[in-house]
Amino acid sequence: MSGCGKSTVGLALAARLAVPFVDADDLHPAANIAKMAAGHPLTDADRLPWLDVVGTWLAEHDDGVAACSALRRAYRDRLRGSAPRAFFVMLALGRDAAHARVHGRRDHFMPAALIDSQFAALEPLGPDEQGMIVDAALPLDVIVDQVLR
Repeated sequence: MSGCGKSTVGLALAARLAVPFVDADDLHPAANIAKMAAGHPLTDADRLPWLDVVGTWLAEHDDGVAACSALRRAYRDRLRGSAPRAFFVMLALGRDAAHARVHGRRDHFMPAALIDSQFAALEPLGPDEQGMIVDAALPLDVIVDQVLR
């Protein structure tokens, strides 16, 4: 979910663990970035090749942290196909807070207008998925501590 703090949290978590970090937004092809910057949500056809690149990164960095909007179960399943030990941290944030955060950002391709499409696509972690849901409104250190526990 854009605006939930996944890059900030992921970077802090990777630093605490002393492991590699990647922001999956940096792995998007130029066409995906241009599409989102123009205010058009990505389709599965757009996302699947990108998820494969993210999955490859995870497979090559088994101890790494990736910040990735894996909104749907099918996307997480695809990532797990490359990185079966992946542990997902869903940063839960309300629609209004996400809009406010994204609207206040500068120099990022994702417009606030696409937040609603992300909420429409969002499928929370299932009870059988390895991971956890954390309140994204908590202070950064509290979030990282919860994940590490």
